[in-house]
Amino acid sequence: MESTKKIIPKFSALIPLFVFVFTFLGVGIYQNDFYALPAPIAVIVGIIVAFLLFKQSITSKINTLLKGCGDDKILTMCLIYLLAGAFAAITNETGSVDAIVNLGLDVIAIQYIYVGIFIIAGFLSVSTGTSVGAIVALAPIVVGFADESSADLAILCGALLGGSMFGDNLSVISDTTIAATQSLGCKMSDKFKQNIKIAVPAALFTIAILVFQGIGLESDVNQTTVYNYSIIKILPYVLVIVLSVVGVNVFVTLLLGTIAAGALGIAYGDFSLIESTKIAYTGFTNMTEIFLLSLLTGGLAALVERNGGIEFILVNIKKLIKNKKSAQFGIATLVSTINMAIANNTVSIIIAGPIAKTINDEYHLDNKKTASILDIFACIFQGLLPYGAQVLMILSFSKGKIDYIDLVSNTWYLLLLFIYTLLFIGLKPIHMK
Repeated sequence: MESTKKIIPKFSALIPLFVFVFTFLGVGIYQNDFYALPAPIAVIVGIIVAFLLFKQSITSKINTLLKGCGDDKILTMCLIYLLAGAFAAITNETGSVDAIVNLGLDVIAIQYIYVGIFIIAGFLSVSTGTSVGAIVALAPIVVGFADESSADLAILCGALLGGSMFGDNLSVISDTTIAATQSLGCKMSDKFKQNIKIAVPAALFTIAILVFQGIGLESDVNQTTVYNYSIIKILPYVLVIVLSVVGVNVFVTLLLGTIAAGALGIAYGDFSLIESTKIAYTGFTNMTEIFLLSLLTGGLAALVERNGGIEFILVNIKKLIKNKKSAQFGIATLVSTINMAIANNTVSIIIAGPIAKTINDEYHLDNKKTASILDIFACIFQGLLPYGAQVLMILSFSKGKIDYIDLVSNTWYLLLLFIYTLLFIGLKPIHMK
């Protein structure tokens, strides 16, 4: 009978989320290391507080937690993590990463390496529909470029993060796009056309900055160096991109890419069939922290929502809305706030979607613009969170060579997209549907 009760907005229901965020950030600030405390442990602290604070029975709270952990969007993301991890691990063992590094050093002029990474990351994430997959595939390559040249790793990683979020935000097969368009009831093609009007200017400014930053770069290696690489070793990446462009499901794409990379490694004698399975499993385990973080935040968000925390946020944001422009700013604030709390842009859109639809219809907004703003702000804040999967992953691959401030201060695209979208809402007339 509990599940039929109307949810009453309560500020106190947000306390577990605050505990999670402040525990994670507080330990990080105190230790001068944002990752001194594993993020999943901080989430568990928040879950414990939720169990102590909320009034339902233990059985009811456990059921709510499990329902949140088992949300299909959460599980989809978790499975993508696993497949992406396996793909990255096997392509690394086959030498595919080295092959792409050497090909890039051979073909791309060092002055354009920053722009090159931004564009490649954008293309790959558009193709796969996931920023996480693009980061997993390209982060080792980016680190390799920095090791073999005078390129700045922080700028390279900022270009990678920006390009990955650019593609994720625009991709028609991205979970965020699917969630935003379904919530607002608009076509993906319409949302894409609207979204690109906002994203492309920010991307062009980013490219200009990256070109400027690349001026004067010189390779640390002798110009007569011959780069050894096999084009065949790059085929698993090409396969993943082609399958994505054709529109093959992201699971099938990553699975076939992993199988192709494994078959290539076996054919070249890099490893045996049994060894390939162990390498794939190592790839799974490399994703453990992000896997658990996504799973547990889904459960914590469900507990908070069940007890009125999300409803409290929604009610108070609606109080600030006076006209069409403030309605769009309200939607942007809503999804951004939720995303900062749960560090998952897809789940944030799912939670914010219904109220965004209500506001959209009540103030006669254009649903494709609202869907774009919903997706854009979720992606911006997801890309900038110190405990977000994308940032965690890039810093993990960098192995301590850069820190969070280095990364974010060089992620020009997200910073410019934030500014441009605010101007787009504030200055552009908002017409009725």
